[in-house]
Amino acid sequence: MGPFRPAAGLFVALAALASPDHPFLEGQPVMASKAEAQEAGKPGRAAIMPPARDPSIAVAEEYELARRKGTAEALELFIARHGDDPLAEKARADLKRLSR
Repeated sequence: MGPFRPAAGLFVALAALASPDHPFLEGQPVMASKAEAQEAGKPGRAAIMPPARDPSIAVAEEYELARRKGTAEALELFIARHGDDPLAEKARADLKRLSR
C-alpha cells in the first residue's frame, strides 16, 4: 500500500459525491431557493424565527410548575437548575414546608 492510496480513495469518494446524479445535490442550492422565495414575497427562514423568550418568564413558569406539582423532587430540581434566582428562595421555603 503506497502513501497515495488513501488520498486516491478520498478523491474517488469526493468525485462520487460531486456527480450530477448524487441525490443530495439535485435541484438548486439552498441559498438560491431562499433568495427566490424572498424575491417572490415569501418569508425566508430568518423571517419566521420567533424572538427570543425572556428567561425570567421561563424561570417563573418552571417555578409555578414545580410548586403545583408539590413534590420535593420537583422543588429540588428547580433549586438545582436555578439556585441563584430569587425564586429559588421561595422554592427552598416550599421545600421546608413539605418536609414538616
